[in-house]
Formats: sequence, C-alpha cells, structure tokens
Amino acid sequence: LALYLARAPENVMLIAALAAGVALVPALRSYAVVEISRAVVRAGALRTVRTARGGSVKLSAGGAALPTLSDLADPRIWLEEVEGQEALQWVAGMNKQALAAVGGPESSPTYRRLLDMMDSNEKIPYIGRVLDDQYYNYWQDEQHVRGIWRRCSLEEYRKESPEWEVVLDLDALGESDGVSWVWGGSTLLDEGPGARKKRVMIRLSRGGSDATVAREFDLDTKQFISPAAGGFEVPECKSQFCYLDRDNLLIGGAFGDAEMTDSGYPRTAHLWKRGTPLSAAAKIFEGAQEDVSVGAYAYLDHGQKYEFRSRSLTFYTSRYEMKLPDGTFAHVPVPEDAEVDTFAAQLLITLRSPWLGHAAGAMLATPVSPFMSAADDEARECLLSPLFVPTDTCSLEGVIKTKNYLIIAVLDNVVTENRYWKYADTTFTLERTYKGEIGISPTVSAVDAAESDALWVTSSGYTQPTTLALSVASAPDAQEPLKALPPFFDASGHQTQQFYAISADGTKVPYFLVARRDIPLDGSTPTLLYGYGGFEISLTPSYSGGAGVAWLEKGYAYVQANIRGGGEYGPRWHQAALKEKRNKAYEDFEAVARDLIGRGVTNPSKLGCQGGSNGGLLTGNMLARPSAGEKLFGAIVCQVPLLDMRRFHKLLAGASWMGEYGDPDTDDWQFLQQYSPYHNLDQDASYPPILVTTSTRDDRVHPAHARKLVRKLSDLGKSVYYYENIEGGHGGAADNRQRAFMSTLAYEFLEQQLAGKSQ
Repeated sequence: LALYLARAPENVMLIAALAAGVALVPALRSYAVVEISRAVVRAGALRTVRTARGGSVKLSAGGAALPTLSDLADPRIWLEEVEGQEALQWVAGMNKQALAAVGGPESSPTYRRLLDMMDSNEKIPYIGRVLDDQYYNYWQDEQHVRGIWRRCSLEEYRKESPEWEVVLDLDALGESDGVSWVWGGSTLLDEGPGARKKRVMIRLSRGGSDATVAREFDLDTKQFISPAAGGFEVPECKSQFCYLDRDNLLIGGAFGDAEMTDSGYPRTAHLWKRGTPLSAAAKIFEGAQEDVSVGAYAYLDHGQKYEFRSRSLTFYTSRYEMKLPDGTFAHVPVPEDAEVDTFAAQLLITLRSPWLGHAAGAMLATPVSPFMSAADDEARECLLSPLFVPTDTCSLEGVIKTKNYLIIAVLDNVVTENRYWKYADTTFTLERTYKGEIGISPTVSAVDAAESDALWVTSSGYTQPTTLALSVASAPDAQEPLKALPPFFDASGHQTQQFYAISADGTKVPYFLVARRDIPLDGSTPTLLYGYGGFEISLTPSYSGGAGVAWLEKGYAYVQANIRGGGEYGPRWHQAALKEKRNKAYEDFEAVARDLIGRGVTNPSKLGCQGGSNGGLLTGNMLARPSAGEKLFGAIVCQVPLLDMRRFHKLLAGASWMGEYGDPDTDDWQFLQQYSPYHNLDQDASYPPILVTTSTRDDRVHPAHARKLVRKLSDLGKSVYYYENIEGGHGGAADNRQRAFMSTLAYEFLEQQLAGKSQ
C-alpha cells in the first residue's frame, strides 16, 4: 500500500473506502476491487486487479501506472483483460451479431474475388534481400497460407515464371511447432563486401502480434541453428537486436519487465556473446523508465563500421551516442528532434525544427569526424551542406541509398519527385530530378545498396496497376521492365483528380478523388472517404485492387484525404495537429467531406469514412466529436482504433504516443477529452451506423479501445456492429483469408448502408 499510495496519492480515498466497505460511486458497487494479485513487481507496477464480477483484469503490460479512482469507476474496464473469459464471451456474441446483420463474408462474391486477387500467382514477387547473388522473396498464396521464404537468381527472376528454391516454409514450421506463426522478417549478419552472407536472425510472431520469437538461421543448410549448436535464440518479447559481429548480438527487450519502458519497449541494451546464456549478456547502456525505448545498433556503411546507442525520449525526440575511433562513445550534437543517419563518411541530419540557420524539414550532410570533433555550434555550422530545403509545397518523404548515389524522395503538393545526388570525393552533386504525375507514384529502392547502384523502380496509381522495372542510379531513364500486376478490376472509365478543401481556419487541404469520368454531380454517388492524419505519415497514390474490386468497379467513388497531422508537407503539417491542435486534423477531414458534398459528388447519407489505428481515432471522432454538430456521414468504419484517450498511455505501447497526443495525467486532459470518442458519446445524440473492428492479438493498440466504445454504444442503446479477429496483430489479419474476410466485411457494411444493398 505504501508503494501504491506513493505512486498515486489520489488513491488514498479509494483505499480508505474499500477498507471501510464503502462504495464511493455507483459503478464501484458492481466493480469493487477486492483483491490485488500479482501485485507490485516494481514500485508502482500493478498488473492485475481481482473484481467482484468474478474475473481478474489485466490492466496493462510492462510498467502500467496504477489505476486511479476515475479508472476503476469505468464500468467497462473489465474489457481490458485481453483473454479474460467474460471479455471473450462478449466478443464472441458481438462477432455473431455483426455477421448476422452484415452477412458472412465468405458467402459474398466480393470475398472470393478479393481472396483470388491476394492469392494470385500474377502478383509481383517483390525482392526483400539480395544475398550472394540470390534474390529473396516472401510469398503467400492459396497453397502457402502463412507463406514461404524463397530465392532465385536474377536471371531466373527475369523469367515470367521463375523457378524458386524454398528456404523456409512457415506453414510447415507452424505445423511442426504447433504454433500459428506469422512471418516477422529477418536480420542479416553482414561482415562486409566479399564476405559470405549466410546467417540471419528470423522473427516469428504468434498470430501477428508485435512480440516475436527470433531464431538464428543458416542460409546454406536452410536450417535453424539451435542454442546447443551455438545459435542465438531470443524468447518471445518486443525485442530489438542486431549483429555487432559474427559472435556478438546487441539486444534489448529480452530481460523482463524491469528492463522495459512504460511504453513496453526495451529500456536497456546488452551485449550477448555467442555460446553463453541470454541471462549472462552484459548490460552496456540504459535509459529512463519514461523513455519510449532504448537501443544499441551497429552496421556497415561503405565499408565503415558505425555503432550507435540511442534513447528515444519521446516519439519524436532522441539522444544519440556514436562510437569514436578510440572506442569511446560521444554524444552526437544535434537537436533532440532531429534524425541521424550516415552515408559513407558523411552524417545525414534531418531537421524537425530550425537549427543553425536551416529550416525545419531540411536535410543536411556533414563529414562525420570534423563534425564530431568541432568545438561548438559555430564551428559545426560551417561544416553543414544542405541536400534538401523545404518550400511551402515541397517536403522530404524519404531517402534511398545505393553504392554511389543518395536519392531523395520528395513530395510536391503530394506528387512524388526523386532527386539523384552522386557522391564522389566526399562531395554530393545533384545530377538529375524526376517528377511524377498527379495520382501516380514513381518510387525507387536499392537492389543491393552496399554492392551496386542498381534500382528497383515501381510505378503505381489508384487505377494504374503497379509495374516493376530494373534500372541504375546513373541512368534511371534506362529501365528494364520486369513485372507488372494485371488489372484486377475494370478501371477503363475511371479517373483520378486532385482537389483542395478549405478547412475551418482557411488552410487548403488536398485530397484525391477516384471515380468514373461520367460521375453524376447530383449527390447520388456512394463515396468512401479514407484518412489518417498523424505520426508524420503521408498518404500517397497506390494501386488498390481491393478498393477497385469491392468499391470502384461498382460505380462508387473513393477519396483519400491528406489532412494535417500527416507528413505531406513536412514537419509543419504534422505539428499543426499535435496535442492540443489535434482538432485541426478533424476539421480538415470534415472540410473534405463538405467539399465532396458541395461539388455534388455525394450527400451525407451516401458518404462513408474509414480509418485504422490513428485513423480509427479520426473516424471515432467523426462519430462522437462534440463539435461535429452537423451529420456528414451515413456510415463509419473504425479499424484497430485508439478511442479511450484517458487510459491510452496505460495500455500496451500507448505511453509511446504521448508525444503525439499528450499526457492525460496532466492538464493535457483538458484538451484530450475533447477528442476522446469513448468519453464523448451522448445518450441524447443520434449516430450513423458504425462498424468497429480489431484483433485480439493486437499488442500495439489494445483491443479494449474498440471493445469499450462498442460496449458503451450498446449500453446507450445505439446501433453498432463489432468484429474482433482472434489473430492478426495491429494489421488486423494474419493471412490472405483473414485479410479478405475483414476487407469484405467492411465493404459489405458500407455498401449496405450507403448504397442500400441487401444482405
């Protein structure tokens, strides 16, 4: 109790009330805490409360703050027990109701077409790695539900139907292990140019969760290397690791809750020597409990070994230390909100705020050694060379590195542009710039950045099937066509247009409208508006056979909104909707909806919206925001959402997002409650039909966000549909069958509500 009260003094009244057998509020009569089990693992860490309803509630994992009186007064907190019997019984009942109301997706022709598309052998087999002239691809289809990792030569890859060598079969592995494994990717042991690349660490996820098991794998024998044979094996956790060299792994996250941050990520970094138990790994670096995460990582760049240690203080601020030639680590003297990378002997610095005369959003290059040894900022300023300078319409989207080129991907009014910088004699020179078209995204990626300047070049648009070509950075116009998606739907009569809506404060907000050329402008077209608006993420055009098959081909319209909070116009666009300014993102989304209605594309009864994760918070606010007033939507799809902004920071990875939203345990709650859908539902309000979906295995955004909002809507007597997939993690589905099922469910719901389709 002393630890409990020291952590949260406001709980004195609760303890006293419980001790006296007095319920302070009606909710506590039916939800009184009568036992604290698995109590304090460390000061202030409550894991489970036993309730009078007959179950134990697992409040959070990894450093959850103790519940306050207001937390326990929430009569739906029992839904936070992810696999609690009562919670899962309720989920099963809601799933059954949703399928009865909307219809079972498997019986819909849309489901069959979506699954055929996802399983199609005509999909592009994208290459994830090139190792020793072998091109590696991860593939899922009807025969390989969980997938195979396979490889072939470039000569073979050029063929229409390559002969692949299977390296790892996840379906067979899952059957052998008795576990529903989902592919989580691989980490390479890179010993430099000329060295064989034969060992990787492979991540395996149970049902698609973020927590993974990792096992060392031999690419020659195509077998896992057991710990008894000296192989590394990381237990299931949210780990971060990389090879330091052949016999040492830098690792965090595998040392228990005491070495995790409040966000549920590693707080320490260890050096693990091959052939020793994980428990013997030496701690080499640690951060604070309130940090988002801590990491140590090393890599080769143009033959030079770099080793960094970092503390992510918030989602957008970090402190870096770099290993110097003398073996010591030194602070990298850049702003905490800057991002740091390298290219050969150059340090690359991307700014989120102005610094040393350079604008927020700029990318700078500087020679590593002189910069790290410079006496002060005045000396450092002389070493900085700008590679990208933002404008009102132009922002940095990403960087692609090859052996001799740095390619900067830029968005100019949400149109992609690629700028090719050649690196020679310690100097970058801009050689050429290529700009795409409205609604078409030309993207490039390195084939093998350490060995060549070869590039994969893809081109994609909402109605243009993706193409893949092989090129080289020194002559990107010369492209060898390799693969192309077939048209999965008939888009011959469609067009993509870009428009701008005017938000409440006068800001121009771009959006893309995809619809038939002959669309009647009489407000009669069922229209789906998609948005995200957070975490610096830009929404750019890409081919979606799913939206085409299930929506566009039927004559309906699809819209993608580039609202504030995203990265479409750089840091200023993102920061314009941070924390207390989050309402700007919602005003932007509403402005796009009004613009569509004003243009005659649709009307409120035929306009639906969809979003997931942070986009689920967006669509949740389109349902419940107090200031929404007018009804703009006839149906809402809310996927893997955040919805309870009072407790988001106590659930799973939620604490890591306080840099985006704020801290509800402070005065920030004054603005957070304004966009907390769970708290803004009103008994007297009328709401459009809403479908909420999530995954039991989502260990990033807690499924309780979705569960509690749905339960509250039901308690208020409102219409709501809910489906919770048992697998899938934050992606919502673990394989193509589940993806087709969840997609069909959403599209069928929207079509029934907006187009009057019968079940």
